[in-house]
Amino acid sequence: MPLGEFDLIARHFTRPARRNPLGVGDDCALIAPAPGMQLAVSSDMLVEGRHFLSTVAPERLGHKALAVNLSDLAACGAKPLAYTLALALPRADDTFLAGLARGLHTLADRHDLDLVGGDTTAGPLNLCLTIFGEVPPGAALLRSGARAGDELWVSHPLGEDEPGWLGDARLALEVFRGTPGLRVPGAAFDHLRLAMECPEPRVALGLALRGVATSAIDVSDGLLGDLQHVLRRSGQDGRALGVVIHADALPRSPLMRAQTEALQRECLLAGGDDYELLFTAAPADHAAVLDAGDRSATGVRCIGRLTTEGGTTVVDRHGARVATPWASFDHFAP
Repeated sequence: MPLGEFDLIARHFTRPARRNPLGVGDDCALIAPAPGMQLAVSSDMLVEGRHFLSTVAPERLGHKALAVNLSDLAACGAKPLAYTLALALPRADDTFLAGLARGLHTLADRHDLDLVGGDTTAGPLNLCLTIFGEVPPGAALLRSGARAGDELWVSHPLGEDEPGWLGDARLALEVFRGTPGLRVPGAAFDHLRLAMECPEPRVALGLALRGVATSAIDVSDGLLGDLQHVLRRSGQDGRALGVVIHADALPRSPLMRAQTEALQRECLLAGGDDYELLFTAAPADHAAVLDAGDRSATGVRCIGRLTTEGGTTVVDRHGARVATPWASFDHFAP
């Protein structure tokens, strides 16, 4: 028999809810953060052909849909609580839904996260998640706290053999595009594809950086583009802060190091879809940042410093300026 809307919800997305007293099935969810906590709320939408390829495995799609939302909580220093899922499907395919749900639930269980509601409809494949977290008043990491003189940091995997290094998701996309000159052996491409389809949200690092980082953002649209949000929000009297970035300090995988220098820099600085944390901290807290990385089992690398002079300057190991002709990703750019 065809799988109906309420059948697919019951079969794949109804689970015991710990923080929603009503469970799934009412018109609204009731979420109770811990006493004295503030709710942190974020939404992200993934559209087939725009955010993911039609060939992606459903389990990986479920993982990524939740991971990009968890990454927003990480950038805020918030502890995950619950999420809702709005899902448009061209058809109710039980095998696809089982894989999608498995990817969602596996990652949710790792972060003690409840699915508390949502919606389903027929239409082009589209997933929109809204996630809820909690953070003590005044403790949230914001984009607006950076100051001139702060060090600029970015997170990364600990081991060179781990997937998900900065720029690797963009490198995988270039392989899909058939970009000439790429040096990626066939077996290595599967490793790159994990970076694009299964990003690792840095939730533990975000929690460890509370009280240490002065600002934070997750890298979704490219490091340079996302950094501009911090520089503008943290500026004074309508003037954005500036930054000097050391291109050779950017963490990168062995596969990335095998590419041309030009391609490396484009992927690292403007690639997007990384979901690493980009954050600032006072130089006096350098050791505290390293400790936060150790406590969260996450690599952290200092890649530059903020300045009072507006503008973004990228320099090489010799101090020579590196051209940065790339624009940040924009869904509505021509």
